[in-house]
Amino acid sequence: MATDGSGADGTAGTPASARADGGAGAPRPAHVLVYSDDRDVRERVRLALGRRPARDLPELRWTEVATPPALVRAMDVGDVDLAVLDGEAVPAGGLGLARQVKDEVFDCPPVLVLTGRPQDDWLAAWSRADAAVPHPLDPAALAAAAAGLLRARLSRAAV
Repeated sequence: MATDGSGADGTAGTPASARADGGAGAPRPAHVLVYSDDRDVRERVRLALGRRPARDLPELRWTEVATPPALVRAMDVGDVDLAVLDGEAVPAGGLGLARQVKDEVFDCPPVLVLTGRPQDDWLAAWSRADAAVPHPLDPAALAAAAAGLLRARLSRAAV
């Protein structure tokens, strides 16, 4: 089941240029896509990042997906600012999917992978992920990694 913080149907439909208030004032929420077949992992990611992972970043809008086809559909929309992919997901792990989206998605957003253990950093490098955080998830490490990736993405989009 896909959900997002905007109360929409979860299909990641707000264009990247849209603003939360209709075009003036506050910046639009940063859109975070979370892929895992395990709803507990998706929830831990949401709880670790909270409403915003750092004070200098906008609030977050969420889309959660549990299947590879749903991930591909959400990425094809093109308004994702950060994708968090669970490398331990089944039947398709987030590491292979990270490599796929890096190859196939034009202007691919940063990808943060959740690895099975710290020794799996070489797999994260193979997957072309922009950052990796191992299970069990450390909320501070996850928030720091996500904040860095979001800062880079949003500053590039602002230019």
